[in-house]
Amino acid sequence: MEILAVNDGSTDGTGEELDRLAKKYPTLLQVFHQENSGGPSAPRNKGLDHARGKFVFFLDADDHLGPEALERMVAMAEENRTDIVLGKMVGVGGRGAPTSMFRRNQPRTDVFSSRVYWTLNPMKLFRRDLLERLELRFPTDLKIGEDQLFVGPAYLHADGISVLADYDCLFWVEREDSGNITLRTGGSEPRLRFLPRVVDMLLEQVPPGPGRDHLAHRHLTVEVQQLLDHLVHEPRPEQQKGLARLAEIIAPLWHEGLNDRLSAMARLRLHLVRHTMLDELLELVRFEAELARSGVATPVLVDRGRAYARYPYLRDPSRGIPDACYDVTRQLGVRHHVTRAELRGTTLHLAGHGYLHRIATDDVSTELVLRERASGTEYRLPVAHTAAPGLGKEEDEGRYLYEQAGFETSVDITTAGDGGPLPEGLWDISLAIGAQGISREVRIGSKRDGEVSGAPATHIVDSGGEARAVTLYTTNPHGNFTLDIGERKHEVLPQLSLRSVRWAPGSAMELELAGRCTLAAFPDGALAVHLRDGRGGTAVFPARTASQPGGEFVVRVPVTELPTGLWRGQLRLSTWSLDLPPIPGNLAPAKWRRRGLPWFAKPVPERGQEFALQVARVDLVRAVTRRLKP
Repeated sequence: MEILAVNDGSTDGTGEELDRLAKKYPTLLQVFHQENSGGPSAPRNKGLDHARGKFVFFLDADDHLGPEALERMVAMAEENRTDIVLGKMVGVGGRGAPTSMFRRNQPRTDVFSSRVYWTLNPMKLFRRDLLERLELRFPTDLKIGEDQLFVGPAYLHADGISVLADYDCLFWVEREDSGNITLRTGGSEPRLRFLPRVVDMLLEQVPPGPGRDHLAHRHLTVEVQQLLDHLVHEPRPEQQKGLARLAEIIAPLWHEGLNDRLSAMARLRLHLVRHTMLDELLELVRFEAELARSGVATPVLVDRGRAYARYPYLRDPSRGIPDACYDVTRQLGVRHHVTRAELRGTTLHLAGHGYLHRIATDDVSTELVLRERASGTEYRLPVAHTAAPGLGKEEDEGRYLYEQAGFETSVDITTAGDGGPLPEGLWDISLAIGAQGISREVRIGSKRDGEVSGAPATHIVDSGGEARAVTLYTTNPHGNFTLDIGERKHEVLPQLSLRSVRWAPGSAMELELAGRCTLAAFPDGALAVHLRDGRGGTAVFPARTASQPGGEFVVRVPVTELPTGLWRGQLRLSTWSLDLPPIPGNLAPAKWRRRGLPWFAKPVPERGQEFALQVARVDLVRAVTRRLKP
């Protein structure tokens, strides 16, 4: 490892401390001193010019690394043969850190199929030959945004990008005086300088289509909003000039087809920018700031099955702003909570509540949706709407209530498929939550009472005279409920086991087989040992479940009731069967008298690993003969 420290004209003794450390660690640390450049580009370029390692990582003076950060990031790059690794960032001292790209590890991704483009700071691990091949350096004529013109092209040309999300790699610190360069650089002018160059980079390096739109989304939301937040504090002439320039800059990126990707607020903001509606924009910025301070969601107008946020100038005839700029139908939050989810026999019982955020529960039309994962086959079933007094009072300062959001339903799997049984498959469970003509669908189960279990629970049920395995379980990682019908993921036999065969304690005439069954339920008498003698004779002995939890059971076979024969057998549960374990060869024979004659039952070890029990009457002639032999 090599550490290259660039002292960019510091005045707090940092230079002297670096020189001291360089003398102490001459093979590890190199120090470069230069006059203050006024920005991060020149010192980063200096370090990059002298770097000789396979990988490089840029670290600002304000920030620090987790102890294993470099080790883990290098390992991820090598294992997945990727050119860039993003390590999870953690904000310190009130500084916000990006989160959307760090929800899970991503061994190998790219800029178009992930959220990595939403972090364009350079504090990442780069394979150095990528940077040298692209001749990438930070532009020195920009005070902010220089990182986007470095990281953006690196992303676009990287052979794979990794995301390390399960370890805190970079601690991003806000200084006590908020003196970080990016935080203290105010005004719209620096942003109007770098943004057109970023737009040109996208236009030149990314062809039109979904890929470019994905990247443009970031700049049309993040950069535009940040620039307007600065513009609002400037004199009127600069505001007018800056807005006109912004409209010109974003024009090549924004088209109507992007609207589906954007929030209603972003659509409204961009509409006002495009039409250089300065006064309306200033009011919108003030409105957004107040919205952020209050934390209360904006009310909506419901009209003909659509929901429109009551942002400034909604349906103001003097402005003529299209309703589409306010349409939040697809953005409505869908809330749900499950208070009951259990199988009893062939019936699935569900209860809880579900509602659309900010939509009063009038004309409720919620349905249960069962959808088979592989085929897409779905069945919509009615629910009973129930009262939910006071629901909603804990959010938005209680401005919206959802007192008719409760639901209950009982679904019989033998009739849920349009009057017939549900076919085999994985049936995901959703609610189509509807009110006032608006309906949104949500998988249910991730929010549930603590006593509502999400652990797999397999039931053997009688469905039209046929035994079927039905498992109610929650999926990983989201915790939503699914019905597994037909052992697609939860097989029955692994939940059955037999561990011992012995004479029952206190009864040398009963063979005891002990085992475990972790199934949640099965029909009475369905679990039993079935014996056969090879000549058409059979005998059945039901299992007895132990009183303690854990699924323990025993089956007792009174050997005195078995006719003569070599008995083999299986443990059966309806149509499922498990071979019985062999009887230990050292198990003493059982002996008794029937009608005054001696009988015996003993294991037959020569049968190998099969259960084999010989039951027969003692041959008196042979017995006497054996005794008389010298």
